[in-house]
Amino acid sequence: MAATVLVEVAIILAATVAIWKGSDWLESSSERLATYYGLPEVVQGAIIVAVGSSFPEVATVVVAAIGGSMPLGVGAIVGSAIFNILIIPAAAAIATDEDLESSRTLVYKEAQFYMLAVSVLLITMALAVIYYPGEAPLTGDITRPLAAIPLALYGLYVFIQYQDTADHDPEEDWTAGISVGRQWLFLLLGLGVILVAVENLVHAVRVIGQAAGVQEFLLGVTILAAATSLPDTLVSVRAARDDRGVTSLANVLGSNTFDLLVAIPLGVLIAGTWTVDFAMAVPMFGVLTGATILLFTVLRTDLVLSELESYALLGAYAAFVAWVVVETAGWVGGVLPT
Repeated sequence: MAATVLVEVAIILAATVAIWKGSDWLESSSERLATYYGLPEVVQGAIIVAVGSSFPEVATVVVAAIGGSMPLGVGAIVGSAIFNILIIPAAAAIATDEDLESSRTLVYKEAQFYMLAVSVLLITMALAVIYYPGEAPLTGDITRPLAAIPLALYGLYVFIQYQDTADHDPEEDWTAGISVGRQWLFLLLGLGVILVAVENLVHAVRVIGQAAGVQEFLLGVTILAAATSLPDTLVSVRAARDDRGVTSLANVLGSNTFDLLVAIPLGVLIAGTWTVDFAMAVPMFGVLTGATILLFTVLRTDLVLSELESYALLGAYAAFVAWVVVETAGWVGGVLPT
């Protein structure tokens, strides 16, 4: 059994590297295509780059749903969302010599719309418990019609970003040196590499979970979340080092908005239904809401993210991981599934 676990760990590491490489192709081509088509900086970060960097999470949910392991996929989305909110901005700010710059548009549009996304997904889960109750108390089935609710909200998000794009006047030299055909080729190649890597990653994590007796949700929140969030981290750090703090932060919020409003509903559309445990969902989304409020607060102070504030975000994530491990291990009475 030990040899099997070691092999699966090696597969996880190799898949993570492949996801990173595929995401690098996907994100760099997405950025260049966004520049070529003259999209504003906030839209580049919140839609184009965010969707590209979110593809590993989407692929994880799709693969998990097809394999009948929705808890693994949803755990990866929730864990990735918290990772993105707390770790990525902190890493981007620490990686730069100066404070990471924010903007009023980012704080008052992207951050607040993301809070709305969290609320709508939680409301969707509540509707499942009320109208499609499960056998256990406080459980309900999210059906395909209910999954359409967050998808519709993302449609509104895209419409708002489109309005910003329509009002944007790009610079005259934005097409210089960009080969559109080459960028589309790299984009498709990145998608293919990520799909193959994620399929192997999910399989390896499931094997380790079965061997170690660890439930799927915990593996999704920790291992899968960290592995699939690596591309987001690298994109934001790179953008921050290039003095594009707004794009760096917009990528985080846009990626999370896409994951919650599109990735989870997409898994439901594939699986047909997903039984949600509301007693588990409320605390987890409470943590996600608290993390978002913390990020919103530190970004609003002078519209920058300082090094001290970055370490506060890292400390908050460490506390979250400790809480999940303690609760899941059953060392104290808790609400997470065991």
